Amino acid sequence: MKTKILLLLCVCVTQSLLAQIDSTKYPRLLTWTTQQDHDNMKQQLGIKKLRPGPSGNESAPNHANYDESSANPCPELPDVLTTQTGKKVTTAEMWWNQRRPELIEAFEKDVYGRIPKNVPKVTWTVKITDREFVGRTPVIAKQIIGNVDNSAYPLINVNINMMLVVPTNVKGPVPVLMMYGRPSFPAPAQPSPDDLEKINTSFKEMMIQANPEMKAIFEKYPAYMPITRLPAPNPFAPPPPGDLPSTEQLLAAGWGYVTIDPASIQADNGAGLTRGIIGLTNKGQARKPEDWGALRAWAWGAARGLDYLETDPLVDAKKVGIEGVSRYGKAALVTLAFEPRFAVGLIGSSGKGGTTLHRRVFGEAVESLTGSGEYHWMAGNYLKYGTEESSFGTKTGCDLSVDSHELIALCAPRLAFISYGIPEKGDARWLDQNGSYMATVAAGGVYKLLGAKDLGVSNDYKSEKMPPMLTDVLHGELAWRQHDGGHTDGPNFKHFIPWATKFLKYERKDAQ
Repeated sequence: MKTKILLLLCVCVTQSLLAQIDSTKYPRLLTWTTQQDHDNMKQQLGIKKLRPGPSGNESAPNHANYDESSANPCPELPDVLTTQTGKKVTTAEMWWNQRRPELIEAFEKDVYGRIPKNVPKVTWTVKITDREFVGRTPVIAKQIIGNVDNSAYPLINVNINMMLVVPTNVKGPVPVLMMYGRPSFPAPAQPSPDDLEKINTSFKEMMIQANPEMKAIFEKYPAYMPITRLPAPNPFAPPPPGDLPSTEQLLAAGWGYVTIDPASIQADNGAGLTRGIIGLTNKGQARKPEDWGALRAWAWGAARGLDYLETDPLVDAKKVGIEGVSRYGKAALVTLAFEPRFAVGLIGSSGKGGTTLHRRVFGEAVESLTGSGEYHWMAGNYLKYGTEESSFGTKTGCDLSVDSHELIALCAPRLAFISYGIPEKGDARWLDQNGSYMATVAAGGVYKLLGAKDLGVSNDYKSEKMPPMLTDVLHGELAWRQHDGGHTDGPNFKHFIPWATKFLKYERKDAQ
């Protein structure tokens, strides 16, 4: 009965709040399908026809190209160290004041989109603080909610969901790795047996009040407790064989971690572009061609999460990293490139739109991202580069003024670890591991210019060969490693953590 009353109160309060919003005062919230939104962007750009993307099925008639001899239709990459006026960038000052702003402008205009000037403020609240054990490590876990100010358009709510987990057996503040994913308490603390008995007594009473037939059932089974304790972690148990989960590896090394929910920032589909943070800033209307896509929105959300971490005394905000795999690997790279406060990135299996070259035609193609399935990741203008017929003719990835080697270069001189697996285990050739290596090699010149170390090879992306699997290229601030697993960066964590710990000059100190 009490539960029903609480639910009824919640419904009444929600309806009351909605009733207070006079929707006639605001632009009508568009509700479109993905196809309608995609068609609208094509219309804005004057695009009549896009080229279809290749099939990931290698036996299909329109299968993707996997022939290296035809993978580079425009083999000359834009020179990352030459300005738009043709001047060679020879000093760090030229990079920071001239070339880097040029690259950011080009990426914002044609690839990832611009963060609008009217993006609203985020207010962070610690909702729950819990003391737990993760494996053998005692931790503090905090559920943190970022409420985005929607006073300018109250028809859309955006609340960023984030979970911070920090070890308590080391002296803080500690470095933290932010990871795109679904936040949850790792091992919620549970009531003591005495408290659990009180909970069960009250719960039984409530059930009997709601349904008197429950009384006879509980009398039939007097020792039965409806609510039981979950198996609790045993901090004294020996570690299991093999690698520990990545989160446990981080905690064991004295790091903390954050999980941030990208879906609470921006939906991963085109239909959601009139909602989320993109929809909120556009007041429920369609994007313009230079507006940000989901990758940039997720990166914005991560930066706002870092705003909170800068206020938490448990966190060393100068040593915060960003991590992601696949589409979230793309987002992690975009985050590291555009937000200079992040100190390190672990970029897992990111493919096109991430570390691999846009102008390469190997596996995933530009057309894969301009079709209606993934276009929402990018700025609307990116659709131009998959165009077959339009008011401006035909364009391909070769027409882009920038490419992914320059996005990696925007991370310099900070730490960037590029991670891939192998096709045999599920990290498909579709991702173009070799194209990512070429981009990483080509980005190295900026690291050298800024006094950091790159992969330790020449920056001749045409001649340098991708190292064999399991080769550690971890000698500098720019790192590469291809593990022997699938579509994950998990096997590389045991290499990433000591590498990042070394370059961040972090020394774990046990708490007394």
